[in-house]
Amino acid sequence: MASIIESGWRYLITHFSDFQLACLGSFFLHESIFFLAGLPFIYLERAGWLSKYKIQTKNNSPAAQEKCITRLLLYHFGVNLPVMIFSYPVFKYMGMQSSLPLPSWKVVLSQIIFYFILEDFVFYWGHRILHTKWLYKHVHSVHHEYATPFGLTSEYAHPAEILFLGFATIVGPAITGPHLMTLWLWMVLRVLETVEAHCGYHFPWSLSNFIPLYGGADFHDYHHRLLYTKSGNYSSTFVYMDWIFGTDKGYRKLKALKSFGIEDDPKQM
Repeated sequence: MASIIESGWRYLITHFSDFQLACLGSFFLHESIFFLAGLPFIYLERAGWLSKYKIQTKNNSPAAQEKCITRLLLYHFGVNLPVMIFSYPVFKYMGMQSSLPLPSWKVVLSQIIFYFILEDFVFYWGHRILHTKWLYKHVHSVHHEYATPFGLTSEYAHPAEILFLGFATIVGPAITGPHLMTLWLWMVLRVLETVEAHCGYHFPWSLSNFIPLYGGADFHDYHHRLLYTKSGNYSSTFVYMDWIFGTDKGYRKLKALKSFGIEDDPKQM
């Protein structure tokens, strides 16, 4: 398996420059993973399939879904791609490389774990700042246009928010100067995580059922249902930051009520 990956990587670095791989390659990989992971949830919602696993009974209209896709394409090409291009010199300066040999799995795993922990910490505080009155009204409210999220709404946000919270995703790699392969793996995992958190479904096979402290869709869906002053659940991936700072009390109260068979309106939590 390792030799296959190395052979494929050798082909890439032979036929494409570092700039092409780091910028255009990263953008193509991001778009492919994001839309392949997110689009199925639109069709699930429209067809009503697996509805027993849907967290909210409300559905988004086709017009709202199409608006999201149109805006996403505009933001991705108008914001994400230029950021990738202009940040390339910074990552090269910080030590990013694409040459062989590829890093060992121990190095890759340790860096990915570090990125997830650091990203979650930075995202939590950045997200809480975005829920202050002025920033919510003028910036973060764009993301909350969808009170019933679906996979693609994970990246539906004001351009200023894309830049602000995007820092949480890139700060880890900027510190460590990883191999490009590690950076790609981190990007893929982060995209899959945020799409799953916004998908609107809690399945028996959802990661939050198996990984301790992992938030998942049920945890983040609660955040989207509430007004900015009462929301909580600010973390991106894990739940411990909200638990430590008490910003998940409403969510935990709702879960406790449901465990006793009592349904309550989360807006009253």
